[in-house]
Amino acid sequence: MADDAELVSSDKGLLSAIRTAAWSFVSGWLSSWLPAWCPTSMPQLKEAEDKMLKCITSSYSKKHVPISSGNKIWTLSFIQTASNKTPLVLLHGFGGGVGLWALNFEELCRDRTVYAIDILGFGLSSRPHFEGNAEKAEEQFVQSIEEWRIALGLEKLIFLGHNLGAFLASAYSLKYPSQVKSLILVEPWGFPDRPDNAEERPIPIWIKAVGAMLSPFNPLAGLRLAGPLGLSLVQRLRPDFKKKYSSMFDDDTVTEYIYHCNAQTPSGETAFRNMTVPYGWAQRPMLQRIDQMHLDIPITVIYGARSCIDGNSGSTIQSLLPSSYVKTIAIRGAGHYVFADQPEDFNQKVTEICDSVD
Repeated sequence: MADDAELVSSDKGLLSAIRTAAWSFVSGWLSSWLPAWCPTSMPQLKEAEDKMLKCITSSYSKKHVPISSGNKIWTLSFIQTASNKTPLVLLHGFGGGVGLWALNFEELCRDRTVYAIDILGFGLSSRPHFEGNAEKAEEQFVQSIEEWRIALGLEKLIFLGHNLGAFLASAYSLKYPSQVKSLILVEPWGFPDRPDNAEERPIPIWIKAVGAMLSPFNPLAGLRLAGPLGLSLVQRLRPDFKKKYSSMFDDDTVTEYIYHCNAQTPSGETAFRNMTVPYGWAQRPMLQRIDQMHLDIPITVIYGARSCIDGNSGSTIQSLLPSSYVKTIAIRGAGHYVFADQPEDFNQKVTEICDSVD
């Protein structure tokens, strides 16, 4: 037994050493090489976003909102001065940006102020260094949202988050419940625990070593490693995005936007990687903490009926918060990108939820 324990400890030490050495080499190499290899830049991302928003007829403004440490949060504001309704804040998902809400802005801002931000580390927001610790990285995200709110002088807000945005909206609501009027979670990531795979067969050390060498790469590293072929890679792997936005564009506007969002220096992407365990599960699952949510915050969970995301989180939240308002809505004909798959139905449901608050 002692020999077995020593072997396990030795394996872990070897894997750690491999991972550290690999990451040191890869990060140094990529930081000097990728900028010249990837045909992208922040001005190109800005231009791609402008194309995404060119069909929007409602009046809006866009600017960087400064927060601490010299960072800035890119913000789209649809201000309705005649409305006293609670503002709605949109938080995009992993790898996204404000432009992906293009099919939703017009309806959602009809009689309510709407803000959409690029989460810190994504899109046109600053891309700072994030802590390697999952809890600290999450705190950086949450604190940036709070500093953004304070900078704009906002009080009560309705938060709508998709995917990673839903996770962060929930984390924010746990820490700053007095600022949240309602919480709308769209296809939320990071809620359930990772399934227990205790009965898995033993994995040879050499396979673990290969995995350790590959682990330094961020989820979208392949996009950047493809260099000039990155855009065509997005077009080939995700042709569905062009179809989702076909009512607005008949060209590659959407795939170009997605490419430029994710071909930049990975910052929020690195934080996301540090917040996960294989393969894509949250290190700090939200369902382990959701029972601490303030009872007065109504929660609505929206899923696409065709999505591969586990739709049971809504019912689990309801069981953990029996004294709170918790509702789950499945939108027919929609997959993970509910707001783009069925925008009319999605916009109607979100408007009804917001109007039920005020």
